[in-house]
Amino acid sequence: MRPYGGEADLQPIVNLLNACEAVDRLDSFYSTTALQQGLAEPGFDPIHDMRLWEDENNDLIAIGKLRIPSTSSETIDSHLWFQVHPRARHRNLEAEIIAWSESRLRDVERERQLPVKLRSSTCDHKHNRIAFLNNCGFTYERCFLTMVRSLTAPIPLPQLPTQFTVVDARSGFSIESWVEMFNQTFVDHWGFYRATVDQCKHGMSDPNYHPALDLVAIAPDGTFSAFCFCYINKEKNQAKGQTEGWISSLGTRRGFRRMGLARAMLLSGMHRLQAAGMSVAKLGVDTENPNFAQNLYESVGFTKARAKLTFVKTLS
Repeated sequence: MRPYGGEADLQPIVNLLNACEAVDRLDSFYSTTALQQGLAEPGFDPIHDMRLWEDENNDLIAIGKLRIPSTSSETIDSHLWFQVHPRARHRNLEAEIIAWSESRLRDVERERQLPVKLRSSTCDHKHNRIAFLNNCGFTYERCFLTMVRSLTAPIPLPQLPTQFTVVDARSGFSIESWVEMFNQTFVDHWGFYRATVDQCKHGMSDPNYHPALDLVAIAPDGTFSAFCFCYINKEKNQAKGQTEGWISSLGTRRGFRRMGLARAMLLSGMHRLQAAGMSVAKLGVDTENPNFAQNLYESVGFTKARAKLTFVKTLS
């Protein structure tokens, strides 16, 4: 086990992750550009919150990465993502990764004097991973779906409430107002942690970021009331020979719900993806979303593609 060593590790990590994808077929794609962008996210410390494992030939065979929100107030809700090369699985590396993550989180617990929860996710058909997490003391907590919808089929026109307007990031809207809207939207949702202006600016620096796909609904009084952020991974589409776009984030601010804004923004995003040449739209949803988002997505033609289960372990 060793810490992340900087740019020299980017390509070996990508090679490891794509070797895992070739076996697991989870519809993932990795590149050094995307990896570097992710590791540079504000609040993430790759030196302390990531570890690499090598074999006797110094070949990279495993990676563990912790997400530890810096904005936690009452509980540190961390998430562990890890991958082990197919030829090195079930040889105790997985247990070493869990042990490292728990040790790191106990250091954080002492520093912040807050209780800690460790979460990890896996697809519902990965029975070995599920059994392993259960054996390590994790319990099932939540189910998330990836849903898909063809954009070649007719898409209804969005119907906004009277005097509401939709603008995109080409208008130069306030990032501070967007972040405030995002936080007010999701503060009552499971797993919420506050977004920051720095994180938002970092996302806008992504080479795949397109201002025309970053939509906001403006209320008559000027309040940012709802949003739909769409994303097209050009590298992945080119590598896989596809035209796929994502509804990455959709939400309605508290106080503006039950007005049809979510549906209007979703349809607006779908039209933008279609105009950008995409033939398929995907999105993720919490099956226990308190605002019944899954029902909304199904009502406009999205169907389940796969399911991911989240497990949790309380360390404190």
